[in-house]
Amino acid sequence: MADTTGESADPTGTGRPKRRVLADLTPLRTSADYRRIWIGSTVSWLGQAMTALAISLQVYDLTHSSLAVGLVGLFSLVPLVVFGLYGGAIADTVDRRKLGLGSAAGLCLLSFLLAGAALAGFHELWLLYSIVALQAVCVALNLPARSSMIPRLLPPEQLPAANALNTMTSTSGTMFGPMLGGLVVGFWGYQAAYLIDAVAFSVALYAMWRLPSMKPDRGAGATKRASVVDGLRFLATRPNVRMTFFTDMCAMVLAHPRALFPAVAVLWFGGDARTTGLLVAAPAVGALLGAVFSGWQGRIRRHGLAILLAVASWGVAIAVFGLTRNLWLGMFFLAVAGFSDSVSMVFRSTMLQAATPDEMRGRLQGVFIVVVAGGPRLGDFLAGAVADLTSPQLAVTGGGVACAVAVGVLALRWRGFARYDARSPRP
Repeated sequence: MADTTGESADPTGTGRPKRRVLADLTPLRTSADYRRIWIGSTVSWLGQAMTALAISLQVYDLTHSSLAVGLVGLFSLVPLVVFGLYGGAIADTVDRRKLGLGSAAGLCLLSFLLAGAALAGFHELWLLYSIVALQAVCVALNLPARSSMIPRLLPPEQLPAANALNTMTSTSGTMFGPMLGGLVVGFWGYQAAYLIDAVAFSVALYAMWRLPSMKPDRGAGATKRASVVDGLRFLATRPNVRMTFFTDMCAMVLAHPRALFPAVAVLWFGGDARTTGLLVAAPAVGALLGAVFSGWQGRIRRHGLAILLAVASWGVAIAVFGLTRNLWLGMFFLAVAGFSDSVSMVFRSTMLQAATPDEMRGRLQGVFIVVVAGGPRLGDFLAGAVADLTSPQLAVTGGGVACAVAVGVLALRWRGFARYDARSPRP
């Protein structure tokens, strides 16, 4: 993507920078280390998404059971939640480069193991579940290490741009990875998807290998081994950082209608599985657009206020979606919700990185993983339960309204969050 509308130091000689529209590529230009990590992450996200789809397809071929496919998510969720916290503590104890390198190597080896088993005709359900669980452990170790490296590689003013680029990576991987995975499995089989994923992780391994040592900055009185409990105690005393998690939970738990899309596709729009696919894709398209057109975010200083408005916008968009009965209009509001979520993600990640001391970043990133992994799944359960007890419309619209109201209550309770200024970050 050419940064033709980007902001340069002074392109006109007037002393005023040119206003940016597209994503700010400055972090990719100024830091070779960040550029390698970003490229490696982009390639590995695509490979992971391909593998996730291939495993689901293979489990269904073996069992012809949707429940068995659903258990894939459970086998990944539990290790993510458990090891997310401990992975963050480890990232605050050891050299983060070595932790990122080791966990990426583990993911690469697991993909080779999947490919080898498929090539050998060894199709066992227990093996697939075991590898899914081990992959989740590696991811829970890798993400805190990788995320806590970024503030060490870039100056604070480039963190919003870096997080927008990271959002673009994860969103495009989520969108295009399954499509590529379906094509690869359809033409060449499961082993091809797994082999591509293994090769993709070699790019991430190279990026980690080239990094300098990334030992956490620990204070003079700090203990040798970081404690999960100390991280949670730190979070309890930092209202602004804590609010980034609370606001995300408002959106993901109260207003997350993904589990209702199959029913909504039939009942509201008279559609089928293809309609469900469009509904699932719409928020991802909005999130990708939010990342692509994120140049304006670098000029925002009131990150807390931006998060509150973005999460409230998510809730309102979901509520309005619940009132629509036109498919294209419904997809539009889902895309608006996805755009809002992208904006919220950028500023929440930036605040977490900037307002947290380096010695605590791994542990707070571990909490972030738990919230991101657990919130949507709790939201799926809540939406399904409310829809069964009442109706899908009440579950969707009521959830969106509840999200917006909850964000307003949080803003009134912790008024300092809306005044948070990125130029003087306070946790």
